[in-house]
Amino acid sequence: MMSGRRYEMPWRKAFELYAAIAWSSGGILYMLLADRAGRALALPFALGAACLMIALVRWAQAWRVLRLRAALGGRAMETMTPRAIRTYCGNAEQLFLGFGFEWHPVHSQRLYELARIPLGHLLLPAWPWRAVTGRVRAQPQAEIGLPYIHGVEPNERPLYRPLQNFEGGTIIVGTTQSGKGVLLSLLASQAVYRGDVVIVIDPKNSKRLKGNVLRACQDAGRGDAFVEFHPAFPERGIRFDPLFNWQKPTELASRIQSVMPPDTSGSFSAFGWDAVNVVVQGLVDLEERPNLRNLARGIEGGIEPILLRSLERHLAAASPSDWRERVKPYLRRAAEGKIRRAYAGASEELVGYVSFYEQELAPRGRSQAIDSQLRIFRHPREHYQKITANLLPILSMLTSGDLGRSLSPDPFDASDPRPIMTLDKIVRGRRVFYMALDALPDPAVGGALGAILLADLAALAGMRYNLDAPQPRLSLFVDEIADVINQPLIQILNKGAESGITTTCAMQTLADLADRLGSEDAARKAVGNLNNLFALRSKDRPTQDFIVETFGKTPIHSVDVSIGTHTPARWPDFSGSVSRRLRETREETVPADILGKLPNLQYFALVSGGRLLKGRVPILDPDANDRPGRHATRAA
Repeated sequence: MMSGRRYEMPWRKAFELYAAIAWSSGGILYMLLADRAGRALALPFALGAACLMIALVRWAQAWRVLRLRAALGGRAMETMTPRAIRTYCGNAEQLFLGFGFEWHPVHSQRLYELARIPLGHLLLPAWPWRAVTGRVRAQPQAEIGLPYIHGVEPNERPLYRPLQNFEGGTIIVGTTQSGKGVLLSLLASQAVYRGDVVIVIDPKNSKRLKGNVLRACQDAGRGDAFVEFHPAFPERGIRFDPLFNWQKPTELASRIQSVMPPDTSGSFSAFGWDAVNVVVQGLVDLEERPNLRNLARGIEGGIEPILLRSLERHLAAASPSDWRERVKPYLRRAAEGKIRRAYAGASEELVGYVSFYEQELAPRGRSQAIDSQLRIFRHPREHYQKITANLLPILSMLTSGDLGRSLSPDPFDASDPRPIMTLDKIVRGRRVFYMALDALPDPAVGGALGAILLADLAALAGMRYNLDAPQPRLSLFVDEIADVINQPLIQILNKGAESGITTTCAMQTLADLADRLGSEDAARKAVGNLNNLFALRSKDRPTQDFIVETFGKTPIHSVDVSIGTHTPARWPDFSGSVSRRLRETREETVPADILGKLPNLQYFALVSGGRLLKGRVPILDPDANDRPGRHATRAA
């Protein structure tokens, strides 16, 4: 006995079956003799009863071995209708995670033992297993992955964990077609059933994920709550303004900065923030609502139009009523070239206004917003264009064509019937917002679109903190996180839980995330903010190492057997010895190579701060047999 558990070796022939047959035969024989024993009935009857009791024990032992071996056939993929899935989601405070079992050291022990022996002779025919367990189907040979991984435990049940355990965020890791979308569908559908505000960011525009979310809305009586945004099909979605909600104008500059490519030096990013902030301050000073389009015009076309209008507005408010007469000499001097221009293309009117503003208005009559615009106005033009070079492509992507009209909506455009949505409207209306990024044909625009939405969401989280008022729960689902991750998303992962935002992200490999963030350390830091991990099939070794490190280690038993013989010189003397030694070592709870052999839709999950689960997810299919699964009675 070591580590509080007994060593077992179930992967063998059921030798207890032979003993059970022998004891049963003996018991039956004694019972037959008892029938002819006359007065001596007691002795054969007692012997027969003892034999049958021992046989019963042996039958139970044999059944346990055969049942474990039969389970090695695994479980076939299962399809269920959304209605059947809802039978498992009756408690809104419990999250349904599919079917499986909690992984203990004994399951790791069985898995390590299986790796040492040939598996072929252990498998049993499928028909007796189905006869005993009902409708359970073994995994077909055509399906991907090794069935015995799930078969180390024959007892399967619905898996639940308290919803509050997932407030710290969840990461789903799995290679292509391993089941990430199916798991996301299951979790997102439950968020819809709970009545959460749901936001789904999908770079691929998965028809299955979108269809499942839409069906969940219809099943829950929230069909009107579903809205979508798709850059390739703007006519069937909504118009969305990602810059509508803000508390301070500087937030908008930070929001745009988060979409810019990473800047190692920081100088270009800092100046880009400053340039956007000056334009935002100018628009706010003019009582115009900033959006992506007028920000792009202010950066690309220069600050001059905003500065001229700001000067006219400020001079009319802060100067004497005859300021237009007093500014005429400055305009003449500008026309005659007697006032130095910041650059050759500056208009005479603007040069004259600037000179009048600086010379006639006392310091107390000046405007900080205008002074900031003058600083940009006097900045060398070529250098300004160089250091905003990273900013202009992003703004151009988000403001061109139909996408520009969708992201910078004009509420007075009667020709566009699409509703205008903001995050505040989505939250207040308890909407289900599905944003497809269309990243496959246009990854640059897709990444920028996802990043600007996440920046808006991070600002919303900040508002929730500041208001300190009850807010509806918001469930955020991000597929292919490597396509959109930015600093705002990391901030949401860090601090979003306290503002009522629960985040679930999916990715393929750690390398994808490292490529986006610049290093593996940065990638590990990002996923380290997520408290729960679901690991589907993964082929990338660094990703496997990250997963098994998270799962930790467990004690594994092994038996060393040594046999010695000695034959002396004098025949027939002979001596021999047999020794057995039970060793215990600490090994990975789940071997790394096993992660690359998982069947589709099966996962290992570390949830609730240390509970390791082995589960599988049913496919949501409206055309499947519409009845609860075989676990429904236990789920109730």
